[in-house]
Amino acid sequence: MIEIRDIIKEYTNGKEKTRVLKEVSFQIQKGEFVAIMGPSGSGKSTLMHIIGALDTPTSGTYLLDGQDLSELPADDLARIRKAKIGFVFQAFHLLPRATVLRNVILPLIYAKVGSEERAKRAKQALLDAGLDETHHLHLSNQLSGGQMQRVAIARALVNDPAIILADEPTGNLDSKTGDLVLETFKKLHDQGRTVVLITHEPYVAEHAERIIVIRDGMIVEDRKNTKL
Repeated sequence: MIEIRDIIKEYTNGKEKTRVLKEVSFQIQKGEFVAIMGPSGSGKSTLMHIIGALDTPTSGTYLLDGQDLSELPADDLARIRKAKIGFVFQAFHLLPRATVLRNVILPLIYAKVGSEERAKRAKQALLDAGLDETHHLHLSNQLSGGQMQRVAIARALVNDPAIILADEPTGNLDSKTGDLVLETFKKLHDQGRTVVLITHEPYVAEHAERIIVIRDGMIVEDRKNTKL
């Protein structure tokens, strides 16, 4: 599903060039649960932006479902994000005065899905994310941190994307609540979804079935998680 070939990413500041990613290569198969782990400044966020079609590499190739995204213009990347990638961020990015259901429905409004189908799909996404119907009409600012992150997961699921891309999804949560959210990702993976988790914490990465470690812009380890 995801194929990264010899990706280089450089940023230019005046005459100075900084190489953030250095010939990175790996593949992620459909249905895998993969953690990309590295410390601050390792290049993992830059790599996430490329995988998420938020940015393009300086050189190298990125294939998503066989399509080369490496040099696509911004409008084409936006269409691919909308169709194929569901994002879950550390900050929940919910509308605080909108209901839980409304927050999840919004992407379907932009996709011009009919009202009856919108409600049906949003409710199912919330159930899949582990939030029962008693919370669907609450305002998002009435929820706990863990519940808000589950709403964010449901919003990522509602368009049935090929990939769930989660960037430090437990960063704003206590450890117990974080465990519940990570268990939600595991359940989504068990349903056959492809999950890519970006983290700096080894403990979080250990919830994935495969761990890719990046340091100083290079892949230094790529292993199956034998602890599961």
